[in-house]
Amino acid sequence: MPHTTSAARDHSAPEIRRTRTATLLLAGLGVGASLLLSGCGIGEAICSNGYYPAAQVNGPGSYCVKDGDEPKPGFVRYPAAKVPRQVDDEWDVYWRTHHLDENGNEIAGTPSAPG
Repeated sequence: MPHTTSAARDHSAPEIRRTRTATLLLAGLGVGASLLLSGCGIGEAICSNGYYPAAQVNGPGSYCVKDGDEPKPGFVRYPAAKVPRQVDDEWDVYWRTHHLDENGNEIAGTPSAPG
């Protein structure tokens, strides 16, 4: 029986691998985007490592102070048990409608911020 060879080669295996890799990559990106958009991802920190948030006296503002430094005039430290750590955490939301005086005490009757 004569031996015949075919010039055609089967290239489907490398194409299948590329398609699977692309599919997995796209699926991973989709899952990551979904987590971020749904709020299930890692929360955004109020301040970077090495900094802490300081509240504006009698106002809704804040800024980040380098650890070891004191807040600039017109700002005070948040009460230790009520420091916001991440955007939209319990204390970040709370301080949107509550204010502190120049001694870091909560001001009674602080008006609510417009919702």
